[in-house]
Parts: sequence; structure tokens; C-alpha cells
Amino acid sequence: MSKEENEAVMIAAKLMAASARTAPKARGMDKIQIIIVNGKEKDEIAEIMDKIGKEKNRATFIRDAKNVRNSQAIVIIGVKGNSSKGINCNACGYNCEEFDKNYKKKGECYNGPNCIMYAIDLGIALGSAVKTASILNIDNRIMFSIGVAAIKLGLIDSDIAFGIPLSISGKNIYFDRIS
Repeated sequence: MSKEENEAVMIAAKLMAASARTAPKARGMDKIQIIIVNGKEKDEIAEIMDKIGKEKNRATFIRDAKNVRNSQAIVIIGVKGNSSKGINCNACGYNCEEFDKNYKKKGECYNGPNCIMYAIDLGIALGSAVKTASILNIDNRIMFSIGVAAIKLGLIDSDIAFGIPLSISGKNIYFDRIS
């Protein structure tokens, strides 16, 4: 990959972060977290993904780790869903007062429960980010496995996170993958 292509990926990553930040948020309350990783941190994520894949018998983590290694950078977007937005929708299984009192259970991949409104904010931010990558012709794919690894490494302080690996190559490396 040329120097110019690497620069293009990093510029795209920064524009994706801007798209995620400015995406609409329920009640205007923003708990979205965004980081961009490449180099050593990117390789550490791939290593943790391989480890999780082997320990938990999750072939998709191992497959995705290969994609991470072949990517130039990753945009990781997460959210802290550990408090309510005060809407009382009950989608988490609690009213907001109960949720705020009872929160903090650990899960295998994510902490939870999470306020669904923050999770929806995360989905909108992810969609906005990948839309920007698409407009810029940067190959990408949203991956659950990257977010899990980033949380486990302490790279992002989120309850839920997803990673978006980025690549410029002659063929999109994130499709036609074999598990």
C-alpha cells in the first residue's frame, strides 16, 4: 500500500469519527465513544480476537482477526449504556429508576443491561460512519468481534462497542470470507 493510500485511510477514519459524533442522539444526550487504531494497537486487537476465538470456539473471531491484520486502520465506536435517558420505555426490562439502581452486570462480551436508547444511538452512529466510508470508497465492515476485543484490551471504556476495519485494495477483503 502506498503512502498516499495509507493517508487516505486515516483521513477517512477521521471523517467517519466526525460522522459518528454528529449523528442524531435520543434526547440530545451523547455517550458515544470513538477511537481510531492502527499499527501495534490494531495487531493487539487481532491477537485478542484469535485468543477469544480459540478459547470460546468462535471461528468468526479468528476469521475476523485475519481481516484486522489485513486492514490499514480501525474505527471503534462504543457507548456507555449504564444509565437511563429517563424515557421509561421499559425496553431494558426495567423502568428508568429501577435500571439506574440495578445497573451493572458483567457479560461475556458486553456489560449490561444497557439502555436501549443509547444502543440505538450507537447503531445510528455506526451507520453514519460506514456511510461516510462508502461515500469515500473505503472498504469496511462493522464487526462485533473487534468491539469485544477492544473492550477486553481496555482501549475503549464502553459497555457495547463495534469495530469498523478499513482497507484500500483491489478487492474488498471483508466479503467472500471463509469461516
